[in-house]
Amino acid sequence: MIKSPDAKTPRRETSPAELTRAALVRAALKLFGRQGFDGTSTREIAAEAGANIGSIAYHFGGKEGLRAAAADFIVETIQAVAGEALNEQVATAGDPEAARAQLFAALERMVGFVVASPQAGEIVQFVLRELSYPTAALDRIYEGVFDPAHRRLCLLWEQATGELAESERTRLTVFTLIGQVIYFRIGREAVMRRMGWHEIGAAEAAKVVAVTTDNLGAMLAARKRQG
Repeated sequence: MIKSPDAKTPRRETSPAELTRAALVRAALKLFGRQGFDGTSTREIAAEAGANIGSIAYHFGGKEGLRAAAADFIVETIQAVAGEALNEQVATAGDPEAARAQLFAALERMVGFVVASPQAGEIVQFVLRELSYPTAALDRIYEGVFDPAHRRLCLLWEQATGELAESERTRLTVFTLIGQVIYFRIGREAVMRRMGWHEIGAAEAAKVVAVTTDNLGAMLAARKRQG
């Protein structure tokens, strides 16, 4: 039976245990990114989360399990952000203009999250440490986010330009698209000083979107002329 517009779907109450687990994951994400895994104690994590230190072992089996949970949180968060922009690519097959539009949409969504979202700062710090000193947590992030997202963007590039998705040139091109966005997060302080900005919020992110999409447009136009 179809519910009337006024019908409300009952919402499941979040249990105290789930709230504690989520708080521990967020605390670990923040502290591991800021101080490193070895430089962060379970006592510090528990204090940051406002939880009992024994809850780490109870929920995650220990500090290593908590790092894995933080990696899974990153995967889930980025999949939720990127999914809408990337999962529509199937509809672009055989339609270069639609694929180009989807590339622009994906880039804009990427900037909105990576550059403007406060949560992205903690995620990027965590990932940068994992990239510098890889562990099993990086494997989870790579397999859950990096590899599938990069492959989907490469496929969109193929649909938009005709260049093979798995060619070396296409893969490197997609890395440059992603890299220019990431710089505005990892170089945030330098960008603000040079631009005279006190923050990078929605207005500043819109300016970044304008420049990065201009770059994408120039790249696509160059490929079109070559083709």
